[in-house]
Amino acid sequence: MGQPHEELVGVPAHQLSILSRMGLSALGPESHLPPADLLIDALIGYSLTGAPRQPISRLIDAANAAGVPILALDMPSGLDGDRRVRQDPCISAASTLTLALPKIGLLQRSAMAAVGELFLADISVPAVVYDRIGLRVADIFARDDVVALR
Repeated sequence: MGQPHEELVGVPAHQLSILSRMGLSALGPESHLPPADLLIDALIGYSLTGAPRQPISRLIDAANAAGVPILALDMPSGLDGDRRVRQDPCISAASTLTLALPKIGLLQRSAMAAVGELFLADISVPAVVYDRIGLRVADIFARDDVVALR
């Protein structure tokens, strides 16, 4: 996490509360990565602007150096989904599970090292939302809630 837990408010505080009730813990900004078989990257979401700053950049570097596979949720932290730019530092994921629709930045050849295997997950976006932007996606999740894209 990017700031001390006691400073969190709104959605991040709520998500931390859910983790806590599940018996899980989240790392603080000064934490060291414990031994693990898999790391889940959810440090920065789709809204990245500019290169990651401290303490997030330190966590990205530590995750990349951990020597275990990384699963990025929605976007690898450090990859700009709109401008198609890989910032420094950037997570190097073994796999990325993107949500609802793939973001343009995930599909660029230059992003492949950051993205790894790409999967798309159904998060139950109503069909009317897609219809309003002129997309037909009804058949994408006909067989499964998660679809391999490459």
